[in-house]
Amino acid sequence: MTRTASVDRKTGETDIQLSIDLDGDGAGTRKSGIGFLDHMLDLFSKHALIDLSVAAVGDLHVDDHHTCEDIGIALGQAMDQALGDRAGIRRYGHFTLPMDECLVTAAVDLGGRYAFEYQAPIAATKIGTFDSELVEHFWQSFAANSKCNLHVVLHHGRNAHHVAECVFKAVARAVRMAAEDDPRSNAIPSTKGIL
Repeated sequence: MTRTASVDRKTGETDIQLSIDLDGDGAGTRKSGIGFLDHMLDLFSKHALIDLSVAAVGDLHVDDHHTCEDIGIALGQAMDQALGDRAGIRRYGHFTLPMDECLVTAAVDLGGRYAFEYQAPIAATKIGTFDSELVEHFWQSFAANSKCNLHVVLHHGRNAHHVAECVFKAVARAVRMAAEDDPRSNAIPSTKGIL
């Protein structure tokens, strides 16, 4: 069974086409109009081993907020769709990722319920022209729409670019672990029998 999904999201602020394949190798193109976000999406795709294609046109003359938020929403919706009833997945994933002076832990439960805890502050308000607060907002949007619990903790780190990159890579690796097929079970991973 293929675990793919496509989402078209059109609002008064953005027009987004996004597709994923959970069993990919990181292929795809990312064209959000926001260079830093494209870089982060490249990292996520490669480290999650999820094929991801994004084509977005947004109101960047205002700022990056709406485009970043709506791509997070669309990615979360696609993840939710591609997982289906979630039968046969590991469900839980976690990863502690070192990157230069940074260390980030991400933990995820793809259990069909939303919770988000984020303790990875970025001291600088900008990374180039990108508002650093949008890193947290992107992942909040993703978690709400993929119906997952997502916890992110920065243990230490100073460089704003490194912190953001470390967060995206750690979440990618945690999502990869949680979404992988469980070789010991093809059942829904819950005593309730439904997620």
